[in-house]
Amino acid sequence: MIKNELEKALELVDCELKKSGISRREAFKVAGLGSAAYLMGGGSEANAATELKASTATGKIVIIGGGLAGISTAARLANTLSNPDITIVEPNPKSVSYQPGSTLVAAGIYTKADIDYNTKDFLPSGVTLLKDKAIDFNPEANKVALESGETLTYDFLIIAAGLALDYGAIKGLEEIGDAYTVGDASKILKVFADSGVTSVYNVDSAVAMWEQTQKFIQKAKNGQKVKGVFTDPNTAIKCGGAPKKVMYLTNARLNEANARANAELTFYADSGKLFGVKEYADAIEKQFIARDMKWNFNHNLTGVDIAKKTAMFNKHWQEKGAYDKDLEEYEIINKHENVEVPFDLLHITPPQKAPDEIGKSAVGSAKGWVPVDKETLQHVKYKNIFSLGDIAAVPMGKTGGSVRKQYKVLVDNLVAVMEGKEPTSKYGGYTVCPLITDIGKVMLAEFDWTAKPTPSFPLDPTQERYIWWLLKVYLLKPMTQYGMLSGKA
Repeated sequence: MIKNELEKALELVDCELKKSGISRREAFKVAGLGSAAYLMGGGSEANAATELKASTATGKIVIIGGGLAGISTAARLANTLSNPDITIVEPNPKSVSYQPGSTLVAAGIYTKADIDYNTKDFLPSGVTLLKDKAIDFNPEANKVALESGETLTYDFLIIAAGLALDYGAIKGLEEIGDAYTVGDASKILKVFADSGVTSVYNVDSAVAMWEQTQKFIQKAKNGQKVKGVFTDPNTAIKCGGAPKKVMYLTNARLNEANARANAELTFYADSGKLFGVKEYADAIEKQFIARDMKWNFNHNLTGVDIAKKTAMFNKHWQEKGAYDKDLEEYEIINKHENVEVPFDLLHITPPQKAPDEIGKSAVGSAKGWVPVDKETLQHVKYKNIFSLGDIAAVPMGKTGGSVRKQYKVLVDNLVAVMEGKEPTSKYGGYTVCPLITDIGKVMLAEFDWTAKPTPSFPLDPTQERYIWWLLKVYLLKPMTQYGMLSGKA
């Protein structure tokens, strides 16, 4: 981020805030954006917001995963402990790449260079980084086996390894198998090729998506009637808004090219709603209708025939069966049928899971995720293990904005346990999704365990606004770089 670009963005933010009668200082204070205050040199308020209480507690801490969650947690621990002993295990030298920017890459607004970082550039001082992968866990003995053959011992373990993209669960994509957002994309790119099949969930496939989207738009511009299909699977996913963001941005690019009339855009979701919070779901439905974007619920993508350019869905629903006089209720019958949908552009949101070496290990659970208390983030069985971010079995919170809240809670509770105390800090389920609805418009969806809007600003949260576009495109990245990854946000 070039400094004058950031300053220009801040000027625009100030202008938009003042239209609403709010100063930048007031806005960031309301939002609790310590990272923004830190970035902008916010004086005593910023210092107070980021001041940490020193602890003399000791213990060997191992962190599995060097992405946003792992590095931010390590940085805050290094700032908090007077004598830290912290080791991060991470195989990918690009693990802290700015993942929320992938949708912007796929729409030609960012380039890969805008979101591609070197992990070592953000490694906290005094923290050891091992370029390795954890493959086996022995929590009873406090040991982790690594792919290199080394075994690490620990006093305290933090699991922040993110999740795996389970392309192999989709018929026709078995060759891809498991993939990762900032991992090797060679299998994805080979299988997708020049077919119109895309996915924003890997950085390199997001780059390829922009190429495929431009070809899709050109066909529509040339007068061809084209179909864009966008999917949302039957598993938990990171950034639940992304499947819709790419559809909104495709719509925007078609409008720019005066080609929208020749394109049909349809969203296929396994769930029965457009968003988990009713107020935002209602707003999205109105936006879809206004933009002539269609949707189908209860459709899970099960297969792709790339040669024939068709997507296969399991359409499922329930019907009322026979009446049970004893129970005084009707039997509920689960029904389904296979549906084939032709496409010119297909955006796949793959099923997602914890990496098998973690999800199926002693620290995992029957559902695969790392089971933690949703408020304290402490493992339900092993009290010296904590987890956060995408891999943690938390009902909400697979977003970077959630991690911003989670890692502070985790550090407070881990330090308490290190000091022989009970963990008392609680994560309230805060989740934020800057839902891009157009080029220049974002709906800032914030909510918590209540599944109700919890806006940080005194503005209607269901409204699309230019100011949130500025926040998403210009401010969130440096706030992440200089705020969260320093442990001070």
